[in-house]
Parts: sequence; C-alpha cells; structure tokens
Amino acid sequence: MVRAAVLPAVGAPLEIAEIDLPEPGPGRVRVRLAAAGVCHSDLSLSDGTMRVPVPAVLGHEGAGTVVSVGEGVTHVAPGDGVVLNWAPSCGACHACSLGEVWLCANALAGTADVYARRASDGSDLHPGLNVAAFAEETVVAASCVLPAPDGVPLVDAALLGCAVLTGYGAVHHCAQVRPGETVAVFGAGGVGLAALQAARIAGASQIVAVDVSPEKESLARDAGATDYVVASDATAREIRGLTGKQGVDVAVECVGRAVTIRTAWDSTRRGGRTTVVGIGGKDQQVTFNALEIFHWGRTLAGCVYGNCDPARDLPVLAEHVRAGRLDLGSLVTDRIALDGIPAAFDNMIAGKGGRALVVF
Repeated sequence: MVRAAVLPAVGAPLEIAEIDLPEPGPGRVRVRLAAAGVCHSDLSLSDGTMRVPVPAVLGHEGAGTVVSVGEGVTHVAPGDGVVLNWAPSCGACHACSLGEVWLCANALAGTADVYARRASDGSDLHPGLNVAAFAEETVVAASCVLPAPDGVPLVDAALLGCAVLTGYGAVHHCAQVRPGETVAVFGAGGVGLAALQAARIAGASQIVAVDVSPEKESLARDAGATDYVVASDATAREIRGLTGKQGVDVAVECVGRAVTIRTAWDSTRRGGRTTVVGIGGKDQQVTFNALEIFHWGRTLAGCVYGNCDPARDLPVLAEHVRAGRLDLGSLVTDRIALDGIPAAFDNMIAGKGGRALVVF
C-alpha cells in the first residue's frame, strides 16, 4: 500500500488515503515518486473545469525511480530515474501522422482506466491525467515514462514534465520568439515563470511580466523579466507605453481567462503574435470584431503542452539546465507534503507564489 491524494468526486476536497497498486503487467512500469508539481490543470480537474473520471488520483507533473517493469518494457529498468509524460502520443492517429504529437487524439485514453484501488473499501481509482503523480508510487503505461536526463536532480526534473515543457514550448515552438523581439508573459505562476526564462533564452530584447500580484515581481525579474506590470484595466496601455507605443511582438497568455486573453491580444503590436497557453472554462468567451482582425493583422494561436514532443525536447531542456541557462529551482516557491496540496490549490486561486512541489 502507498499513500495518495484522492479526489473522491468533482468539487470535493482531496483525501489522503492508502491505495493498493497492482504489480505492473505487460507494457507497464511502477515508479516511486521523487517529486510532483502542483499544476493549475490539477485544480481545473478537481473543480470540473476539465473532465476526469472519478474517484481519481491527480498529479501529472512528476519524476521518480523505476521500481519494477512488466513484460515487454525495455527502454527503462528498475533503478532508472524517469520523468513522467502525462500525454503520450499513440503514433497512429491523424495528428501523430502529421508530426503534431501534442495533439494526439488518444493521448488521454488511459485516464478512463482503473489503475489502483482504495485500500479501505476496494473501490476503483482512475489515474487522473494518466500518471497519478500525487502518490508515493504509481503504475503507468511504459509510454508515460521517459529516461530522466543526466545531470538534473530527480526532484527538479519533475518540473520538466509539464511547467517547463509548456512554458518553453509556448515561446520556442508556438510563438517562435526570435532574438531581439519583445515579449509579454501574462501570469507568473509555474508555466509563466518558465516562459519568462524561455524568452530570455530565446534572446528577447525586452520581457514584460504581467500578474495580479505585486509580490511576484522579484520572481519574475529573476526569471528574466525586464519590466513588471501589475494587472489592471490599463495593462495593454502600459505595455504599449513600455514599447514605444507599438506593443510587444509576442504575448504569451498563461492564465486562461477571457479578459487576460483579450488584454494579451491588445498588448501586441500590429502584426504581432498572441499565444494562449492558459486553460479556461467554457464560460470564458473572448470577442473580437471583424474590422479589428483585419486592421491589426495579429495572429492568435492556441498552444497545447507547449507544442512539444517530450522525447525530443527533454534533452534540449536538460542541456539548458546543465549550462545554467535554465534554473528549475527558481520556479518553486513552496516545497510541501501530500497533505499540502489543498493549500497549494488555494494559493493558485489567490494568485500567490510560483510552483508548489510535493517532495516525497
């Protein structure tokens, strides 16, 4: 038996409970977690913004050590460090055939599986976003584990599984920020802080961080922000004022609210690019008129998982870490135990801090 944070029902509080994990069958891997990041997507799953079969063990950003493997698993072995991949591509659907593995139609098929049972009553448990990282150990499909990169501590490597891939990919793959361009990043949580670092790595000449919290300014500047704006009704005007009245070349929205998406769009120059990373609810309606779309010539693009291929991009990120260009530890503002996850959710709702990291 292992301890896990169980979501008994949508909208219900998480419960720390003991669960029974099966031994890994064919094509499965058992992993002892070193750390798991608390992502806004976990909050969105718990409150029903995103759907998940329940009861479930959430958590999708993690890293750990292989305990055992099932038949047919050859790319990892017991004792290996691994990073969890919550959205493994099937390699066979239309998106995968186009090389767009981040849009794989079958990536989340495993969330409907029963992967464990609650020890107290034997009730079925589902694996959140495939990997159920809010637990001391988990059992996942072999496609959900990637060898951990050399030279990156496992606790830090957990952040590579979502926040850093997403923030880095939004800047490098989706927005394709070029040296000398100006960038605004909306939201200075875990993904936003990663995007700020990515913009610095890309050679952006000016990086404006935007957040509702004045207290996050030092975090944002440490990540690479050259300017900091506290979000208000005047945010777009402030950003234009900081950029010679033009607006930024690229805006990256990491919040998922209609008003923030609209403000990010309004903050870009004529012909600029707005990339939306944040996940909002169906009630968040963004409106544009036909004339402004023509006049401004801006591009608005959604971004899933940073448009990343984890197998391709993890080694790239690891090299940035080893070279000192990417600081994973600076994304973390709280190191907590399993029972600290509800408080981490509350902090996200209140707009406090960067990434909370469950350390086992």
